[in-house]
Amino acid sequence: VQLVESGGGLVQPGGSLRLSCAASGFTFSSYIMSWYRQAPGKERELVAAISSISGRTNYADFVKGRFIISRDNAKNTVYLQMNSLKPEDTAVYYCKTRSVAQGRDYWGQGTQVTVSS
Repeated sequence: VQLVESGGGLVQPGGSLRLSCAASGFTFSSYIMSWYRQAPGKERELVAAISSISGRTNYADFVKGRFIISRDNAKNTVYLQMNSLKPEDTAVYYCKTRSVAQGRDYWGQGTQVTVSS
């Protein structure tokens, strides 16, 4: 299993970024995919998740109405569209999936998002 995030960077408050997570090594369309983030000195927290088949989504309260998670099963990729970014969104963003059969989580290496003027 391999998860590779991209799309992070420096953006001004109010700006937008789209993160991508390219997956390989497993049947992507069958797995729930999630985005987490971790700011310096803070615990890693769930940002958004998307189910495998129906594409049902759920979001942390602090990103509702600003972020959109989506997936393209043909491309084995999950996205996080981030709009109206705030300085408090600054963090390393991680892509995650879970193998129920193996009883473990798989994480990407993370991509840095910095919101600053």
